[in-house]
Amino acid sequence: MTIQVGVVGYGNAAKSFHIPFVQAVPAYTITAVLQRAEAPVEKSPGSHCTVDLPGVRHHRTAEAFFADKDIDLVVVATRNDTHIEFAEKALLAGKHAIVDKPFAQSSADADRVIKLADEKGLILTVFQNRRWDSDFRTLQSLLAKNALGKIMEAELHYDFEAAPWLKHMTAKEYTPGAGHAFGLGTHNIDQAYVLFGRPKSVTAFFRSQRGIDSEVEDSFTIILQYADEKLVTVKTCVVSCMEKQLKQLIRGTEGSWIKWQQRSTCTQEEQIAQGVKPLDPAFGKEPPGLEGTLTTYKEFDASFQTYQPETNKYSGQAPSLPGHWVGLYESLADAILGKGELQVKASEARDVLRIIELARESHEKGVTVAWK
Repeated sequence: MTIQVGVVGYGNAAKSFHIPFVQAVPAYTITAVLQRAEAPVEKSPGSHCTVDLPGVRHHRTAEAFFADKDIDLVVVATRNDTHIEFAEKALLAGKHAIVDKPFAQSSADADRVIKLADEKGLILTVFQNRRWDSDFRTLQSLLAKNALGKIMEAELHYDFEAAPWLKHMTAKEYTPGAGHAFGLGTHNIDQAYVLFGRPKSVTAFFRSQRGIDSEVEDSFTIILQYADEKLVTVKTCVVSCMEKQLKQLIRGTEGSWIKWQQRSTCTQEEQIAQGVKPLDPAFGKEPPGLEGTLTTYKEFDASFQTYQPETNKYSGQAPSLPGHWVGLYESLADAILGKGELQVKASEARDVLRIIELARESHEKGVTVAWK
């Protein structure tokens, strides 16, 4: 069976982060695109779905798109404030849906649509592609092998120097779904959630570092506290003049892990911008020199760790696993076809939204907020 895919929206999200990965999975065929713009007379690449995807069915209205009986799966790649609206339309039309992050502007909206998917017996998921980042896959592998012992503290960062999108952040009053906690935070909060689950409580500090007085944060520090006394810090800072940006810092009873980043947040993001395709053999492979460092009390892996007599520890740069964003779409295809379990569950994305809501409550009240 081939899964017929319809894509809502034809901006950068669709063209860079969804369509290349859909096309990389043989189970899918892109059948239709909802793009309100009329097909252009001049056929310049990237200008229109009919130019880049010959033979695709071009719908200019949501009514026509969702009435298309050939579409099995809807990809929602539109503005953040429309995600939940189009997900709901897809489910009501009897179609599976994958929604770009953030899933919704509130956990209540997410709950409503999750309930609809359950009632309809349809698959609903969220594009949490950063679970397939090179550094996160490498960290997961080390933790699965108990390389660090019991985790006591963790820091997950998306820090930037001269972030290019700051010039677009001009709003001074907060509205639901605004700010970088709903943007970048849906990535590294999701990673914390995957590793450690629901926290016991949340303490957060939201900041505007871009030079204007605003309720809409461009930077944040969210501290997740767990019942076993573990502290997990999720952080984005846009004032960060460093040669390399800190990405991951994990401390355990048997060792530690530190990972830095350069340029963008993920090699795959850079490669897509350069026109490299997901099926290229080099896709997702980090450049040499970006490997993270594992330090342990006892030798964990002799292939990269060496004994450091001055510290009486074993240390070395662990080989990075390749990034594999296409894995998200592979998992979704398997779930639709009944061949495997869905890797990103909508209920998990809902919990991430709830953490963000509790973080804002903590920031506004100046208190630690228990999970509720």
